Amino acid sequence: MIRRLMGAALACVLAGQVAAQDFTGLARVDMNGSAVTDLRFGVEVDLELSQPVPWRVFTLGDPMRLVIDFREIDWRGVTQEGLQKSTRVTDLRFGSLRPGWSRMILDLKEPLAIDTAGMAVDPVTNAADLTIRLAPTTEAEFKASAGAPPDPGWDMMAGVDLKAELPVIDDGLLTVAIDPGHGGIDPGAERGGLQEANVMLRLGREVAETINRQAGMKAVLTRNEDVFVPLEERMTIARAAGADVFISLHADALEGDDVTSGASIYTLSDDAESEASQRMAERHDRSDLVTGLDLSGHDDTIATVLMDMARVETAPKTEALADTLIRSLGNTGASVNSRPHRKAYLAVLNAADFPSVLIEVGFLSNEGDRNTLETPEGRARIVAGIVLGLQRWADAEEARAPLMRQ
Repeated sequence: MIRRLMGAALACVLAGQVAAQDFTGLARVDMNGSAVTDLRFGVEVDLELSQPVPWRVFTLGDPMRLVIDFREIDWRGVTQEGLQKSTRVTDLRFGSLRPGWSRMILDLKEPLAIDTAGMAVDPVTNAADLTIRLAPTTEAEFKASAGAPPDPGWDMMAGVDLKAELPVIDDGLLTVAIDPGHGGIDPGAERGGLQEANVMLRLGREVAETINRQAGMKAVLTRNEDVFVPLEERMTIARAAGADVFISLHADALEGDDVTSGASIYTLSDDAESEASQRMAERHDRSDLVTGLDLSGHDDTIATVLMDMARVETAPKTEALADTLIRSLGNTGASVNSRPHRKAYLAVLNAADFPSVLIEVGFLSNEGDRNTLETPEGRARIVAGIVLGLQRWADAEEARAPLMRQ
């Protein structure tokens, strides 16, 4: 226990010392001297960097992970296969967390505590060597010490005041939040040389550009670069922009399955609606749960009831949007799955205040779908189907509005 606390404290102190230095450019990882390897009773993480950077390290539970944050690393040339040599680490990933921030995550097979952590800097070359050693611990001690330390200046997940930056103005346009799935440290599915995060960002930009060329419509992207955006923040971005509808774009890969293909659309499952409301009430700022409705000062029961009331209106709109998108994708020649409308409990479908759908535009495990997503012509059919579906749905909602008011 004492060694773990000393290790965490050492990491924070060294991060502060390095932060005082003046750096130029991004630190690069030298793969020749970098690896994650087993010790006799633990694990060693060794990263050789072209220059020192501010950093910190901590553990997280459920599942057990080691997290290393940096200000910021150039990961080009770094591969999981080149780094991961440990049998006590089940998975390893790294990448951009958001502009200016990088993160490496190691999934741990067993409880391991930070034993020692330090960064040595060569006074001649200015190269740096970050070494972290993990030692066995008990599950109880691991859980007790897990969690990011409250380090001022390192709260990269706090975000900014999005409402202050993007005041909501009702301009009479259909505002569509386009959410390219994954990003940054979360690359999503990978198959055939394609990475889901990159493909969805490209497709998302094309959908947004097409929407912005249509009369009566405008689009906002939840991310416009290869960065990680937390799921709750994606919905906050949509609310800050006054979104009327939320569309999340994904392309999964099924293990050993190259048959399943075509687009499918997910909506929130009926039996998950109350659970979704409860989870949102617990995890979100109450003032951000429903657009224009300040729930501060109310308990979770009131918040949940109000969101369930909002869903009475948004749920049918969501179902109609999904059905219209499916039909429109088929009309524009996009490949549609044989079971195109599906339901699931997905975090990005939790919103109560605007219709939300997740479009699985295809499967990276299918060669035909990969070819479609790689070519501008293939993506154009998907883009046209999404935009046509939005236009048809908006026209139908406008026609229904007088009846709803009566």
